[in-house]
Formats: sequence, C-alpha cells, structure tokens
Amino acid sequence: MFLKILDRLEEILIATLMALATLIIFIAVAHRYLLGVSWLYPILFPINLSWAQELCIYMFVWVAKFGAAYGVRTGIHVGVDVVVNQLNPPWRNIVITFGLLCGAFFTFVIGTMGAKFVYGLMQTDQVSPDLEIPSWFVYLCIPLGSYLMCFRFLQVAYSYWRTGELPHHDHSHVEGIDLDEPPPAVRGVAQ
Repeated sequence: MFLKILDRLEEILIATLMALATLIIFIAVAHRYLLGVSWLYPILFPINLSWAQELCIYMFVWVAKFGAAYGVRTGIHVGVDVVVNQLNPPWRNIVITFGLLCGAFFTFVIGTMGAKFVYGLMQTDQVSPDLEIPSWFVYLCIPLGSYLMCFRFLQVAYSYWRTGELPHHDHSHVEGIDLDEPPPAVRGVAQ
C-alpha cells in the first residue's frame, strides 16, 4: 500500500512539474513575442514574467532528481550492461547486486551531503534572485531525490535477490492497448 502511494506521488510530481514548466515557458515566450505587437504592448507590458525562467529551471531540476528515482524503479535509468550480460549467471548476479548496492550507497552519500547543505542554508537568509524564495527550498530536491533514488536502488536489489529479475521497460508497450487480439484492419488483411 505504501509503495503504491509512493509510486503514484512520484509520478504525479514528475508529470505536474513537467506540465507546469512547459506551460509557464509557453506563456513567457508568447508574452515576449506578443510585446512586439503594437496594439498589445500597452496591455502586456505591465505583466512581469521575469521570474518564469528561474522557476522553470528549478522545476526541471526537481523533475530530474525525482525522474532519476523513477528511472531506477521502472528500469529506464541509463546503464551499460554489455559486459555484465556476457558473464555466467553466478558472476552476473554478484556484479548486478554489487552495482545496485553501489548505486544505493552513492545516492545515500549524496543525499546526506545534500541534507547537510540544505540544513546549513536554512541557517541563512539566502533567497533566490527573481522569486525570492528561500534557497534551502530550491536545494531540498537534492536530499529528497537522492534518498528516494537510494530507496529505489535498495528496492530493485531486494526484488532482484528474491526473483532474479530486474525491472525493464518494454519500448513497444503502450498502456491501454492490448495486443492479444490484432486490430480489425490487420485481421481483414490476414484473411
């Protein structure tokens, strides 16, 4: 139950931040170009969107941190396994488990260092340049995303230890489409 809620929150956060960042960038670019239209200038000039670029950068950094954790969970995170796949099963299992545990250790260290950094920033009055939000809030994605990624590495390692299967992403699969039965157009051609 907890894992399903965490999975869903992770997906909602990533999708929402990406959608909002895209919308904000579109509005800011449209605003910039529409300022050149003489009759719109008096209407649009008072609207200040100087904060849009900074906000979108922060949103995409948060997406990247949480997206990396999502990538580990779903098996779409970048990995080079050409040599690993050539190993015999006992050695392959050892190398994969070692790699997953190294990933967990690395992300735990980054999360801990990020948490110390954020804690230090909380003791200051630093704010972001345009939005003037506390700097510690901007950098909070480092410990949160890194600890989530650490958890995902441990989750995948535990699952691999139990089942011998790694999560993998099927590029040909599209949610909501069942390929057990061919579409009507294909059935008509095959007959």
